[in-house]
Amino acid sequence: MTADLPPPDPAPRKPSFFGDLGPGLITGAADDDPGGIATYSQAGAVFGLNMLWTAVATFPLMAAIQSISARIGRVTGRGLASNFKRSFPPWVLHLLVGLLFLTNTLNIAADIAAMGEAARLVFGFGEHIFALGFGIFSLLLQVFMPYSRYVRVLKFLTLSLFAYVAVVMTVHVPWGEVALRTVMPHLALNAATLTMVVAVFGTTISPYMFFWQSAQEVEDLKADPHAKALRDHPKDAKAQLNRIRFDTYLGMGFSNLISFAIILSAAVVLHARGITEIQTSAQAALALRPLAGEGAFFLFSLGIIGTGLLAVPVLAGSAAYAIAEAQGWSEGLNRKAMEARGFYGVIAAAMVIGMALGFSPIDPIKALYWSAVLNGVISVPIMAAMMIVVTSKKRMGDFTATPSQNLLGWAATVIMGCAVAAMFILL
Repeated sequence: MTADLPPPDPAPRKPSFFGDLGPGLITGAADDDPGGIATYSQAGAVFGLNMLWTAVATFPLMAAIQSISARIGRVTGRGLASNFKRSFPPWVLHLLVGLLFLTNTLNIAADIAAMGEAARLVFGFGEHIFALGFGIFSLLLQVFMPYSRYVRVLKFLTLSLFAYVAVVMTVHVPWGEVALRTVMPHLALNAATLTMVVAVFGTTISPYMFFWQSAQEVEDLKADPHAKALRDHPKDAKAQLNRIRFDTYLGMGFSNLISFAIILSAAVVLHARGITEIQTSAQAALALRPLAGEGAFFLFSLGIIGTGLLAVPVLAGSAAYAIAEAQGWSEGLNRKAMEARGFYGVIAAAMVIGMALGFSPIDPIKALYWSAVLNGVISVPIMAAMMIVVTSKKRMGDFTATPSQNLLGWAATVIMGCAVAAMFILL
Protein backbone atom coordinates (compact mmCIF):
# COMPACT_ATOMS: atom_id res chain seq x y z
CA MET A 1 0.00 0.00 0.00
CA THR A 2 1.51 3.30 -1.09
CA ALA A 3 1.50 6.37 1.11
CA ASP A 4 -0.65 9.30 0.02
CA LEU A 5 1.49 11.88 -1.69
CA PRO A 6 0.94 15.57 -0.97
CA PRO A 7 -0.81 17.46 -3.76
CA PRO A 8 1.60 19.21 -6.13
CA ASP A 9 2.05 22.96 -5.84
CA PRO A 10 -0.14 24.93 -8.18
CA ALA A 11 1.48 25.72 -11.50
CA PRO A 12 3.01 29.19 -11.67
CA ARG A 13 0.71 31.79 -13.16
CA LYS A 14 1.54 32.43 -16.79
CA PRO A 15 2.24 36.08 -17.50
CA SER A 16 -0.21 37.97 -19.67
CA PHE A 17 -0.46 41.60 -20.73
CA PHE A 18 -3.80 42.36 -19.03
CA GLY A 19 -3.10 40.03 -16.12
CA ASP A 20 0.18 41.76 -15.28
CA LEU A 21 -1.56 45.13 -15.20
CA GLY A 22 -3.23 45.86 -11.89
CA PRO A 23 -2.03 48.09 -9.04
CA GLY A 24 -0.55 50.76 -11.33
CA LEU A 25 -3.40 50.74 -13.85
CA ILE A 26 -6.16 50.83 -11.22
CA THR A 27 -4.40 53.48 -9.15
CA GLY A 28 -3.83 55.72 -12.16
CA ALA A 29 -7.42 55.40 -13.33
CA ALA A 30 -8.79 56.05 -9.83
CA ASP A 31 -6.90 59.35 -9.80
CA ASP A 32 -9.38 60.69 -12.37
CA ASP A 33 -12.27 60.54 -9.90
CA PRO A 34 -15.29 62.90 -10.09
CA GLY A 35 -13.40 65.42 -7.95
CA GLY A 36 -10.46 65.27 -10.34
CA ILE A 37 -12.81 65.61 -13.32
CA ALA A 38 -14.23 68.78 -11.73
CA THR A 39 -10.75 70.24 -11.20
CA TYR A 40 -9.58 69.44 -14.73
CA SER A 41 -12.83 70.84 -16.16
CA GLN A 42 -12.29 74.07 -14.22
CA ALA A 43 -8.73 74.30 -15.52
CA GLY A 44 -9.88 73.98 -19.14
CA ALA A 45 -12.92 76.24 -18.76
CA VAL A 46 -11.03 79.06 -17.02
CA PHE A 47 -7.63 78.92 -18.73
CA GLY A 48 -8.42 77.19 -22.01
CA LEU A 49 -5.54 75.34 -23.66
CA ASN A 50 -3.02 77.03 -21.38
CA MET A 51 -3.37 74.41 -18.61
CA LEU A 52 -2.66 71.40 -20.83
CA TRP A 53 1.03 71.52 -19.82
CA THR A 54 0.13 70.38 -16.29
CA ALA A 55 -0.93 66.94 -17.57
CA VAL A 56 2.52 66.54 -19.12
CA ALA A 57 4.55 68.05 -16.27
CA THR A 58 2.97 65.92 -13.53
CA PHE A 59 3.55 62.62 -15.34
CA PRO A 60 7.21 61.91 -14.43
CA LEU A 61 6.70 63.08 -10.83
CA MET A 62 3.52 61.06 -10.40
CA ALA A 63 5.01 57.95 -12.01
CA ALA A 64 8.14 58.13 -9.87
CA ILE A 65 6.36 58.49 -6.53
CA GLN A 66 3.85 55.75 -7.39
CA SER A 67 6.57 53.34 -8.51
CA ILE A 68 8.30 54.04 -5.18
CA SER A 69 5.15 53.16 -3.22
CA ALA A 70 4.78 49.93 -5.24
CA ARG A 71 8.47 49.10 -4.77
CA ILE A 72 8.17 49.45 -0.99
CA GLY A 73 5.20 47.06 -0.91
CA ARG A 74 6.78 44.42 -3.16
CA VAL A 75 10.23 44.49 -1.60
CA THR A 76 9.18 44.46 2.06
CA GLY A 77 5.90 42.53 1.78
CA ARG A 78 4.25 45.27 3.86
CA GLY A 79 2.14 48.32 3.08
CA LEU A 80 3.20 51.91 3.68
CA ALA A 81 1.66 52.31 7.12
CA SER A 82 3.31 49.09 8.32
CA ASN A 83 6.69 50.38 7.11
CA PHE A 84 6.08 53.80 8.67
CA LYS A 85 5.23 52.06 11.96
CA ARG A 86 8.72 50.55 11.98
CA SER A 87 10.46 53.79 11.02
CA PHE A 88 8.77 56.71 12.83
CA PRO A 89 7.31 57.63 16.24
CA PRO A 90 3.71 56.41 16.83
CA TRP A 91 2.26 59.93 17.01
CA VAL A 92 3.53 60.71 13.49
CA LEU A 93 1.96 57.54 12.10
CA HIS A 94 -1.39 58.07 13.84
CA LEU A 95 -1.58 61.73 12.79
CA LEU A 96 -0.96 60.94 9.14
CA VAL A 97 -3.32 57.97 9.11
CA GLY A 98 -6.06 59.95 10.87
CA LEU A 99 -5.78 62.79 8.38
CA LEU A 100 -5.84 60.28 5.52
CA PHE A 101 -9.11 58.80 6.82
CA LEU A 102 -10.67 62.28 7.17
CA THR A 103 -9.55 63.36 3.72
CA ASN A 104 -10.66 60.17 2.02
CA THR A 105 -14.07 60.27 3.70
CA LEU A 106 -14.67 63.83 2.49
CA ASN A 107 -13.56 62.76 -0.98
CA ILE A 108 -15.89 59.75 -0.91
CA ALA A 109 -18.80 62.06 0.02
CA ALA A 110 -18.03 64.41 -2.87
CA ASP A 111 -17.57 61.55 -5.36
CA ILE A 112 -20.79 59.77 -4.38
CA ALA A 113 -22.70 63.06 -4.61
CA ALA A 114 -21.19 63.70 -8.07
CA MET A 115 -22.23 60.21 -9.27
CA GLY A 116 -25.78 60.82 -8.05
CA GLU A 117 -25.91 64.19 -9.78
CA ALA A 118 -24.56 62.73 -13.02
CA ALA A 119 -27.19 59.94 -12.91
CA ARG A 120 -29.93 62.55 -12.39
CA LEU A 121 -28.73 64.45 -15.46
CA VAL A 122 -28.96 61.29 -17.56
CA PHE A 123 -32.20 59.84 -16.18
CA GLY A 124 -33.94 63.01 -14.99
CA PHE A 125 -34.65 61.95 -11.39
CA GLY A 126 -33.39 60.36 -8.19
CA GLU A 127 -30.10 62.12 -7.40
CA HIS A 128 -30.02 60.95 -3.76
CA ILE A 129 -31.44 57.52 -4.59
CA PHE A 130 -28.73 56.92 -7.19
CA ALA A 131 -26.02 58.23 -4.84
CA LEU A 132 -27.17 55.88 -2.08
CA GLY A 133 -27.42 52.98 -4.53
CA PHE A 134 -23.91 53.55 -5.88
CA GLY A 135 -22.51 53.74 -2.36
CA ILE A 136 -24.20 50.54 -1.16
CA PHE A 137 -23.27 48.69 -4.35
CA SER A 138 -19.62 49.67 -3.96
CA LEU A 139 -19.57 48.67 -0.28
CA LEU A 140 -21.08 45.24 -1.00
CA LEU A 141 -18.52 44.57 -3.72
CA GLN A 142 -15.64 45.37 -1.38
CA VAL A 143 -16.93 43.23 1.48
CA PHE A 144 -18.36 40.19 -0.26
CA MET A 145 -16.61 39.76 -3.62
CA PRO A 146 -13.40 37.65 -3.58
CA TYR A 147 -10.29 39.69 -4.24
CA SER A 148 -9.37 37.94 -7.51
CA ARG A 149 -12.78 38.76 -9.01
CA TYR A 150 -12.95 42.20 -7.42
CA VAL A 151 -9.70 43.27 -9.10
CA ARG A 152 -11.15 42.25 -12.47
CA VAL A 153 -14.17 44.51 -11.82
CA LEU A 154 -11.87 47.45 -11.05
CA LYS A 155 -9.83 46.79 -14.19
CA PHE A 156 -13.01 46.70 -16.26
CA LEU A 157 -14.16 50.03 -14.78
CA THR A 158 -10.97 51.69 -16.02
CA LEU A 159 -12.44 51.40 -19.52
CA SER A 160 -15.08 53.99 -18.57
CA LEU A 161 -12.39 56.67 -18.69
CA PHE A 162 -12.11 56.25 -22.44
CA ALA A 163 -15.39 58.19 -22.50
CA TYR A 164 -13.31 61.35 -22.16
CA VAL A 165 -11.15 60.44 -25.13
CA ALA A 166 -14.39 59.86 -27.05
CA VAL A 167 -15.65 63.32 -26.00
CA VAL A 168 -12.58 64.89 -27.60
CA MET A 169 -13.33 62.94 -30.79
CA THR A 170 -16.85 64.43 -30.95
CA VAL A 171 -15.76 68.09 -30.94
CA HIS A 172 -13.59 70.25 -33.18
CA VAL A 173 -10.03 70.49 -31.84
CA PRO A 174 -7.38 72.90 -33.23
CA TRP A 175 -4.54 70.40 -32.86
CA GLY A 176 -1.81 72.79 -34.00
CA GLU A 177 -2.70 75.30 -31.30
CA VAL A 178 -3.05 72.45 -28.77
CA ALA A 179 0.54 71.37 -29.45
CA LEU A 180 1.81 74.94 -29.20
CA ARG A 181 0.01 75.82 -25.96
CA THR A 182 1.04 72.54 -24.33
CA VAL A 183 4.69 73.55 -24.57
CA MET A 184 4.28 77.37 -24.63
CA PRO A 185 1.26 78.35 -22.50
CA HIS A 186 0.14 81.97 -22.17
CA LEU A 187 -0.34 82.46 -18.44
CA ALA A 188 -0.25 85.45 -16.15
CA LEU A 189 1.70 84.83 -12.94
CA ASN A 190 -1.05 85.74 -10.48
CA ALA A 191 -3.05 84.24 -7.60
CA ALA A 192 -5.71 82.67 -9.86
CA THR A 193 -3.13 80.89 -12.01
CA LEU A 194 -1.10 79.64 -9.06
CA THR A 195 -4.22 78.43 -7.25
CA MET A 196 -5.27 76.39 -10.28
CA VAL A 197 -1.78 74.89 -10.69
CA VAL A 198 -1.81 73.93 -7.01
CA ALA A 199 -5.27 72.38 -7.43
CA VAL A 200 -4.23 70.31 -10.45
CA PHE A 201 -0.99 69.11 -8.84
CA GLY A 202 -2.81 68.32 -5.59
CA THR A 203 -5.52 66.39 -7.43
CA THR A 204 -3.01 64.44 -9.50
CA ILE A 205 -0.56 63.45 -6.73
CA SER A 206 -2.75 62.24 -3.84
CA PRO A 207 -1.86 60.29 -0.65
CA TYR A 208 -4.60 57.68 -1.04
CA MET A 209 -2.91 56.53 -4.25
CA PHE A 210 0.37 55.87 -2.42
CA PHE A 211 -1.27 53.65 0.21
CA TRP A 212 -3.47 51.83 -2.29
CA GLN A 213 -0.78 50.85 -4.78
CA SER A 214 1.63 49.69 -2.07
CA ALA A 215 -1.13 47.63 -0.42
CA GLN A 216 -2.16 46.08 -3.75
CA GLU A 217 1.37 44.85 -4.33
CA VAL A 218 1.13 43.12 -0.94
CA GLU A 219 -2.29 41.70 -1.89
CA ASP A 220 -0.83 40.27 -5.09
CA LEU A 221 1.92 38.61 -3.04
CA LYS A 222 -0.68 36.96 -0.83
CA ALA A 223 -2.80 35.87 -3.80
CA ASP A 224 0.09 34.12 -5.60
CA PRO A 225 1.39 31.01 -3.76
CA HIS A 226 4.72 31.28 -5.60
CA ALA A 227 5.34 34.96 -4.82
CA LYS A 228 7.44 36.23 -1.92
CA ALA A 229 8.68 39.63 -0.79
CA LEU A 230 11.76 40.51 -2.82
CA ARG A 231 13.94 40.91 0.27
CA ASP A 232 13.33 37.23 0.99
CA HIS A 233 13.34 36.07 -2.62
CA PRO A 234 15.73 38.32 -4.59
CA LYS A 235 15.84 36.11 -7.69
CA ASP A 236 12.37 37.45 -8.61
CA ALA A 237 13.53 41.07 -8.34
CA LYS A 238 14.33 41.81 -11.97
CA ALA A 239 11.04 40.47 -13.34
CA GLN A 240 8.89 42.03 -10.61
CA LEU A 241 10.54 45.45 -10.62
CA ASN A 242 10.27 45.56 -14.42
CA ARG A 243 6.58 44.66 -14.13
CA ILE A 244 6.04 47.39 -11.53
CA ARG A 245 7.77 49.94 -13.76
CA PHE A 246 5.69 48.97 -16.80
CA ASP A 247 2.41 48.77 -14.87
CA THR A 248 2.98 52.06 -13.06
CA TYR A 249 4.19 54.12 -16.00
CA LEU A 250 1.36 52.79 -18.18
CA GLY A 251 -1.21 53.46 -15.44
CA MET A 252 0.04 56.99 -14.77
CA GLY A 253 0.30 57.67 -18.49
CA PHE A 254 -3.32 56.54 -18.89
CA SER A 255 -4.34 58.79 -16.00
CA ASN A 256 -2.63 61.83 -17.48
CA LEU A 257 -3.99 61.12 -20.95
CA ILE A 258 -7.49 61.26 -19.50
CA SER A 259 -6.80 64.46 -17.54
CA PHE A 260 -5.38 65.98 -20.75
CA ALA A 261 -8.58 64.98 -22.61
CA ILE A 262 -10.82 66.50 -19.91
CA ILE A 263 -8.91 69.80 -19.86
CA LEU A 264 -8.93 69.84 -23.65
CA SER A 265 -12.66 69.15 -24.02
CA ALA A 266 -13.51 71.88 -21.49
CA ALA A 267 -11.14 74.31 -23.22
CA VAL A 268 -12.41 73.87 -26.78
CA VAL A 269 -16.10 73.69 -25.85
CA LEU A 270 -16.59 75.79 -22.71
CA HIS A 271 -13.71 78.29 -22.56
CA ALA A 272 -14.02 79.01 -26.28
CA ARG A 273 -17.62 80.14 -25.65
CA GLY A 274 -16.91 82.16 -22.53
CA ILE A 275 -18.21 79.59 -20.01
CA THR A 276 -15.81 79.68 -17.06
CA GLU A 277 -18.04 79.03 -14.02
CA ILE A 278 -17.63 75.29 -13.49
CA GLN A 279 -17.58 73.95 -9.92
CA THR A 280 -18.51 70.28 -10.26
CA SER A 281 -18.05 67.51 -12.81
CA ALA A 282 -21.82 67.35 -13.37
CA GLN A 283 -21.91 71.08 -14.15
CA ALA A 284 -19.25 70.46 -16.78
CA ALA A 285 -21.38 67.69 -18.34
CA LEU A 286 -24.47 69.93 -18.32
CA ALA A 287 -22.58 72.82 -19.91
CA LEU A 288 -21.36 70.52 -22.70
CA ARG A 289 -24.91 69.44 -23.60
CA PRO A 290 -26.11 72.39 -25.69
CA LEU A 291 -22.65 73.12 -27.12
CA ALA A 292 -21.19 69.73 -27.98
CA GLY A 293 -24.36 67.69 -28.36
CA GLU A 294 -26.10 64.80 -26.60
CA GLY A 295 -23.31 62.34 -27.41
CA ALA A 296 -20.61 64.35 -25.63
CA PHE A 297 -22.95 65.02 -22.70
CA PHE A 298 -23.83 61.34 -22.30
CA LEU A 299 -20.20 60.20 -22.55
CA PHE A 300 -19.04 62.80 -20.03
CA SER A 301 -21.80 61.80 -17.57
CA LEU A 302 -21.09 58.08 -18.05
CA GLY A 303 -17.44 58.72 -17.29
CA ILE A 304 -18.33 60.44 -14.00
CA ILE A 305 -20.32 57.41 -12.85
CA GLY A 306 -17.76 54.85 -14.04
CA THR A 307 -14.73 56.54 -12.53
CA GLY A 308 -16.66 57.18 -9.31
CA LEU A 309 -17.37 53.46 -8.97
CA LEU A 310 -13.64 52.88 -9.50
CA ALA A 311 -12.33 55.63 -7.20
CA VAL A 312 -14.64 55.24 -4.18
CA PRO A 313 -13.44 51.73 -3.22
CA VAL A 314 -9.83 52.87 -3.70
CA LEU A 315 -10.44 55.78 -1.32
CA ALA A 316 -12.15 53.59 1.30
CA GLY A 317 -9.70 50.72 0.84
CA SER A 318 -6.56 52.85 1.14
CA ALA A 319 -7.80 54.28 4.46
CA ALA A 320 -8.61 50.78 5.70
CA TYR A 321 -5.18 49.43 4.77
CA ALA A 322 -3.47 52.36 6.51
CA ILE A 323 -5.47 52.09 9.75
CA ALA A 324 -5.32 48.28 9.92
CA GLU A 325 -1.56 48.25 9.36
CA ALA A 326 -1.06 51.01 11.95
CA GLN A 327 -3.12 49.06 14.51
CA GLY A 328 -1.67 45.66 13.67
CA TRP A 329 -5.06 44.25 12.61
CA SER A 330 -5.64 41.51 10.07
CA GLU A 331 -6.17 43.24 6.75
CA GLY A 332 -6.67 42.64 3.07
CA LEU A 333 -9.40 42.30 0.48
CA ASN A 334 -8.31 38.70 0.08
CA ARG A 335 -9.67 37.96 3.57
CA LYS A 336 -13.30 37.29 4.44
CA ALA A 337 -15.19 39.86 6.47
CA MET A 338 -15.08 37.89 9.73
CA GLU A 339 -11.33 37.33 9.36
CA ALA A 340 -10.57 41.06 9.15
CA ARG A 341 -13.41 42.77 10.98
CA GLY A 342 -11.43 45.91 11.83
CA PHE A 343 -10.26 46.34 8.24
CA TYR A 344 -13.73 45.96 6.77
CA GLY A 345 -15.14 48.04 9.61
CA VAL A 346 -13.00 50.98 8.46
CA ILE A 347 -14.23 50.50 4.87
CA ALA A 348 -17.84 50.42 6.06
CA ALA A 349 -17.34 53.47 8.30
CA ALA A 350 -15.76 55.52 5.51
CA MET A 351 -18.53 54.54 3.07
CA VAL A 352 -21.42 55.11 5.50
CA ILE A 353 -20.07 58.48 6.67
CA GLY A 354 -19.46 59.48 3.06
CA MET A 355 -23.02 58.53 2.07
CA ALA A 356 -24.46 60.28 5.14
CA LEU A 357 -22.64 63.51 4.30
CA GLY A 358 -24.51 63.52 0.99
CA PHE A 359 -27.78 63.86 2.92
CA SER A 360 -26.39 66.49 5.32
CA PRO A 361 -26.33 70.29 4.92
CA ILE A 362 -22.60 70.09 4.12
CA ASP A 363 -21.90 71.49 0.66
CA PRO A 364 -20.22 68.75 -1.44
CA ILE A 365 -18.23 71.43 -3.27
CA LYS A 366 -16.78 72.63 0.05
CA ALA A 367 -16.15 69.03 1.08
CA LEU A 368 -14.22 68.52 -2.14
CA TYR A 369 -12.27 71.73 -1.60
CA TRP A 370 -11.24 70.84 1.94
CA SER A 371 -10.32 67.29 0.96
CA ALA A 372 -8.05 68.78 -1.72
CA VAL A 373 -6.50 71.12 0.85
CA LEU A 374 -5.87 68.24 3.27
CA ASN A 375 -4.56 66.05 0.44
CA GLY A 376 -2.01 68.70 -0.39
CA VAL A 377 -1.02 69.18 3.25
CA ILE A 378 -0.52 65.52 4.17
CA SER A 379 1.00 64.46 0.86
CA VAL A 380 4.27 66.25 1.64
CA PRO A 381 5.17 64.48 4.92
CA ILE A 382 3.93 61.15 3.53
CA MET A 383 6.08 61.52 0.42
CA ALA A 384 9.07 62.50 2.58
CA ALA A 385 8.46 59.44 4.77
CA MET A 386 8.28 57.23 1.68
CA MET A 387 11.59 58.59 0.43
CA ILE A 388 13.22 57.87 3.79
CA VAL A 389 11.92 54.28 3.74
CA VAL A 390 12.80 53.56 0.10
CA THR A 391 16.38 54.79 0.55
CA SER A 392 16.90 52.78 3.77
CA LYS A 393 18.97 49.60 3.36
CA LYS A 394 17.58 48.47 6.72
CA ARG A 395 14.06 48.37 5.21
CA MET A 396 14.78 47.69 1.54
CA GLY A 397 17.97 45.64 1.62
CA ASP A 398 19.59 45.65 -1.80
CA PHE A 399 16.47 47.10 -3.45
CA THR A 400 16.58 50.75 -2.43
CA ALA A 401 15.37 53.37 -4.89
CA THR A 402 17.19 53.76 -8.19
CA PRO A 403 19.05 57.05 -8.80
CA SER A 404 16.25 58.30 -11.10
CA GLN A 405 13.57 57.37 -8.55
CA ASN A 406 15.56 59.11 -5.86
CA LEU A 407 15.90 62.28 -7.94
CA LEU A 408 12.30 62.40 -9.17
CA GLY A 409 10.84 61.30 -5.83
CA TRP A 410 12.55 64.08 -3.91
CA ALA A 411 11.74 66.53 -6.73
CA ALA A 412 8.05 65.61 -6.45
CA THR A 413 8.20 66.05 -2.67
CA VAL A 414 9.83 69.49 -2.92
CA ILE A 415 7.44 70.66 -5.66
CA MET A 416 4.41 69.54 -3.65
CA GLY A 417 5.86 71.27 -0.60
CA CYS A 418 6.19 74.50 -2.56
CA ALA A 419 2.65 74.08 -3.87
CA VAL A 420 1.29 73.66 -0.33
CA ALA A 421 3.24 76.68 0.89
CA ALA A 422 1.87 78.73 -2.02
CA MET A 423 -1.65 77.52 -1.26
CA PHE A 424 -1.43 78.71 2.36
CA ILE A 425 -0.05 82.07 1.25
CA LEU A 426 -3.03 82.48 -1.08
CA LEU A 427 -5.72 81.38 1.40
